[in-house]
Amino acid sequence: MMGKMSSDIVGLKDGLDPANIAFWYKKVIAEAKEMAPPWLVDKIGVKQDPILYLKFNLDISKRAVRYLMMAIEDNLDAMPYATRLYFLKVQELVTQEMDKALV
Repeated sequence: MMGKMSSDIVGLKDGLDPANIAFWYKKVIAEAKEMAPPWLVDKIGVKQDPILYLKFNLDISKRAVRYLMMAIEDNLDAMPYATRLYFLKVQELVTQEMDKALV
């Protein structure tokens, strides 16, 4: 029982590892760029803060948001649990920002 709890905790910790999240951001951004029309490809990007490793600045055009959302949705099942929760929160925050823009 303790072994299972230990492996679950390690799995959750690994899911929030900055390198792991950076890997999934790269994968999601690459897929979003593949789906987006050619004129939006350069409007999709993400930068990792060099000091705060878990801080990522998402640089995306409003017109490209739907491609990012589709790419995140396509990859959620393959992500570790903690990473999946992180990207679900990213989706929620991006949706909130888009809703603010409409008001």
